[in-house]
Amino acid sequence: MNESMDLVVRGGLVVTAAGESVADIGVVDGRIVQLGGPMSGAREIDAAGKLVLPGGVDMHVHLSPVEMGGKSQPWADDFVSGSRAAAAGGVTTIGNIGFPRQRERLPDLVERIAVEAARDSLVDFVIHPVLMEPDEGTGSDLARLAELGHTSVKIFMSIGGFDARTANFVNALETAGRRGLLTMVHCEDACVIDHATAGLLDQGRSGLRYYPDSRPALSEEVAVKRMIGFAETTGAPIYIVHLGSEGALAEARAARGRGQRVYVETRPIYLYFTDERFGSDDAALFVGNPPLRGVRDRDALWAGLAAGHVDTCCTDHAAWTLADKLDPELTVATARPGMSELETLMPVLYSEGVRKGRLSLQRFVEVTSTNAAKLFGLFPRKGTIAVGSDADLVVWDPEARRPIVGAKGMSRAGYSLYEGWDVVGAPAQTISRGEVVYADGAVRGEAGRGRLVHRGPTRDL
Repeated sequence: MNESMDLVVRGGLVVTAAGESVADIGVVDGRIVQLGGPMSGAREIDAAGKLVLPGGVDMHVHLSPVEMGGKSQPWADDFVSGSRAAAAGGVTTIGNIGFPRQRERLPDLVERIAVEAARDSLVDFVIHPVLMEPDEGTGSDLARLAELGHTSVKIFMSIGGFDARTANFVNALETAGRRGLLTMVHCEDACVIDHATAGLLDQGRSGLRYYPDSRPALSEEVAVKRMIGFAETTGAPIYIVHLGSEGALAEARAARGRGQRVYVETRPIYLYFTDERFGSDDAALFVGNPPLRGVRDRDALWAGLAAGHVDTCCTDHAAWTLADKLDPELTVATARPGMSELETLMPVLYSEGVRKGRLSLQRFVEVTSTNAAKLFGLFPRKGTIAVGSDADLVVWDPEARRPIVGAKGMSRAGYSLYEGWDVVGAPAQTISRGEVVYADGAVRGEAGRGRLVHRGPTRDL
């Protein structure tokens, strides 16, 4: 083939989960149509001396408000600022967690948020609806979601209403699995958390330095083991979000050893920080759920990420402003979990993982792109570089050295947990469906160019 392309990316080291080779990439109408061989392009990008990676696939972000108890709590980032941060960080597909309004059905929830995202997002997106109160209509809701190409749902074991509706949640889990949906699970036990938090408040230990004690590792391990039991009973696949402890990972590994479809996500904070941060004056900045754990937990997650026991590294991006996070009135019961990570996910993991020999290049691509694309029904349209795939590409400069300055980032949080870190390796250009959306330190493209992606069922890793 020697046809004129809309875009040719020339001379880069093309890296996928399967391997790497120097090759030119030809793009027409937003899709990859040729790898290697002679080609000419209306536009060309010189990638010589750089890597060309699949665009990042972050399937766990919060860019729409939390709707709960008739109240709406917006985040510092919405689809406009959040998707700009994604593009700047090399992420070309995001999965947004959507909470239902009172009495809102799941298909209606997805339609509502999809309209908002289609208006504002710079990059492509999917919606994960949260199932809060399963009832007699949940089965038909899940069937309708599958028909519409929304093949995931999320549940929270950490919210007090879970135990009152356990049987309904287990039935929903079974139905979701039968319909080809992957159930995302926030695994922390609400009873353990409530008991521990009440005890701390009674003892006058309400400061955020005690936050890890309010949600002990046991709460995560108990919930993971319990949810694995539900999954084994129903035969449904589960995806454990933001797993943070060695004990919880051991439970997941044991289940996989029995042949269960249990998938594990971790997030950046558990790889770089430990609970020692809660002894500092800025402890509130590091509040996330589950909380930071110890050195053994951190090391176990790095080992699991490298060995394949942890499948993805996604952000759980949930941005607050600095003033909101450092509010002096906050206690262990009212702390604001969440942080801005979309722009730093891939650069920091490359710098701390690939550059320091903890991860291979192929494994880096797997955990930031390919595995999430497979699990959430996006592969091979997303998550790889192949003929027929969307031209979601990152021209990556492996030698770029950049200090992280949160105030200069795209997130409205205005700060970063990695403030002042010197990161080596960063996107030179981010390409979404053949269009450059980030280059030379600036975001390009218009809000609203992102598309809702129709998905298939979970694909085993």
